[in-house]
Amino acid sequence: MALSIWEAVAVFAAGIGAGTINTIVGSGTLITFPVLLATGLPPITANVSNALGLVPGSISGAIGYRAELRGQGRRALILGITALIGGLGGAVLLLALPSEAFDTIVPVLIALALVLVLLQPRLARALQRRREDNGTPSRAHGGPVLIVGLLLASAYGGYFGAAQGIIYLSLMSLLLDENLQRVNAVKNILGAVVNGVAACFFLFVADFDWTAVLLIAVGSALGGQIGAGVGRRLPPAALRAVIVAVGVIAIVQLLLR
Repeated sequence: MALSIWEAVAVFAAGIGAGTINTIVGSGTLITFPVLLATGLPPITANVSNALGLVPGSISGAIGYRAELRGQGRRALILGITALIGGLGGAVLLLALPSEAFDTIVPVLIALALVLVLLQPRLARALQRRREDNGTPSRAHGGPVLIVGLLLASAYGGYFGAAQGIIYLSLMSLLLDENLQRVNAVKNILGAVVNGVAACFFLFVADFDWTAVLLIAVGSALGGQIGAGVGRRLPPAALRAVIVAVGVIAIVQLLLR
């Protein structure tokens, strides 16, 4: 469908906002998806167009965080493969399940993720003491619990993706012995993988709107650089506060949708 000039401006601006917030925290879909629906796109078409358009933003954000990715190549590869498998499964579910399938569980997942983010420093210290008492070193890739958690989170990300970044951050910050900024850098890689594999799948099997895709793509790529510039300067406490604030907004929006 043809967008009016004001609709096109709104979609482009939403793309910038989504790329920015996705790079810092996640949940950019909660900005772009309602705007696409407001232009008259059907929900599935809007969701697919959104997934395609956010790929450049995810890549842009990951590039912006390249300094924090140093020394994490192997970890990013292993967790990225996990995200790829989960994201592809979620993309298949999008076409197989009704759009209401995740409506009940998603706010609960986000709420649990926020609790983990808030308690992360205390829980991480407790886990570290337990490892020291047992004489077991921390695992560079988080172990089976993290792999399974990221697989499920990526499946959700391939399906819809609102606040998947918050779920990624909560799991990795708890189970990896890394600071929050380096965890955030890996989160951006995982987001790029999930959006990318879902986009490749959708190109062949789903309807999408090229105008919306291009507007979000350009906007999110710009937003990714803005988000990296802002996010990398935030101290851990401030970044944690932003994560919680965005998560609460996401829960409210999902419950009212």
